Amino acid sequence: MNCGTINEQVIIVQVLVAAFLCINFSLITTFFMKDFFYTSMRYILFANTLLSDCLILIVTNLLLILSYFNVTIQMWLCLIIFAVSSLYNFVTPVTLTAMTLERYVAICMPLHHGELCSTRSALRCILIIHGLSSIPVTVILSIFFASVTLNFFKQYAVCRVEMYILYAWQGHLRSAISQFYFLIMFITIVVSYVKIMKVAKAASGENKSTKKGLRTVLLHGFQLLLCLIQLWCPFIEAAVLQIDLMLFINVRYYNYIMFYLVPRCLSPLIYGLRDDKFFLALKHYALCGLCKSKSPRFYHMTN
Repeated sequence: MNCGTINEQVIIVQVLVAAFLCINFSLITTFFMKDFFYTSMRYILFANTLLSDCLILIVTNLLLILSYFNVTIQMWLCLIIFAVSSLYNFVTPVTLTAMTLERYVAICMPLHHGELCSTRSALRCILIIHGLSSIPVTVILSIFFASVTLNFFKQYAVCRVEMYILYAWQGHLRSAISQFYFLIMFITIVVSYVKIMKVAKAASGENKSTKKGLRTVLLHGFQLLLCLIQLWCPFIEAAVLQIDLMLFINVRYYNYIMFYLVPRCLSPLIYGLRDDKFFLALKHYALCGLCKSKSPRFYHMTN
């Protein structure tokens, strides 16, 4: 791969990241415009996903730029970037799992939905999500801190995630943790889908809410699959690096597009466009109130 090709790839990534960030920020703005959204668990979790996506896009894009231009920074700063990146690599898939469970409760346990999925429960759920997501990075960094001296953090180097995996067994441990998370979240998605499908079959064929919930869980499953494959990318890239450097660069670029960027564009699709209430609010605020003729319907749907 020549420099011109890398240049072109970096430009493509910048365009995609800028586009996704603009979309996500517009959705986050819409979320805070109407109290109906930030008092509903499904939309609170959706906003948490959007914020997580924005953070991971900004951080990973920063790492890409620093690596491309061979910019060296102090290790303590690189450590912060690594911690944020590692944390939010897990926050999005764990949040998607929580959103699937919320749909399961809404469809299979509708009488308990108001109690189990209140605003307070949503905030507690977000704390639990961040707590669970912090376990892998805490384990890796605890081992790392025990293996290096304080002088290490004063050194300058190009920031890369791989520098925090000092031993082969650390890589195996990180792989085991990622696969454990993958297994738990995959089982949760599958069980929720099967339960909702049973309700859909038992319900009337005209029950659009149940059918839409089933499709939403399917989309969550696909998005979650891409996010979980992303957790395996470092191990795939490490194996490829032992074979050929150019192949490693190509594989890392492909993984970034497919498993970092693509899953982040599915969140706006699932709730930003498919959800009637959110789409109507987004349209209303995007047009700066020009669609006033639809305002009565907008307020009727969101109150």
